[in-house]
Amino acid sequence: MSNPTGTFTCKLDAKGRLMLPADFREQLGNQAEEDFILRPGLHGTYLELYTISDWSRRREILMQVNTFDRKKLDIMRKYLDGVKRVKLDASGRLQIPKDLLERSGLEKDVVIDSMFTNMEIWDKTKYEERVNEIDSEALAHGVEELFSNLNF
Repeated sequence: MSNPTGTFTCKLDAKGRLMLPADFREQLGNQAEEDFILRPGLHGTYLELYTISDWSRRREILMQVNTFDRKKLDIMRKYLDGVKRVKLDASGRLQIPKDLLERSGLEKDVVIDSMFTNMEIWDKTKYEERVNEIDSEALAHGVEELFSNLNF
């Protein structure tokens, strides 16, 4: 995928603008000049951030859902609720829409965590709480479970 690698700590200003770290922008390369997609987090109070190319791939998959099935359509509608297209300004800041700020509980200190299919934007305290829910023994067991059938 096309996401930066790493976990980045940054600040949100009073207007809801997030200054992306230079290393983060550098890893994005030309993609930093393109639009991004923000959506509420699927599994908690955070935001999911997609490059436009990653969102396009996800969109192609989502377009295969049978929208004549009411339950699937309702799930799709809920999944897409709150999706916003955003762009970095000339100073490298990402303006987070007010409704997404409220839904995500983002305040001043923020963490951007790069996943494989997207990036996540968390309030720093909530991120640390979530990461610390899993101790090293549980992590080792989970990794073993995830990757035991794969060859590297």
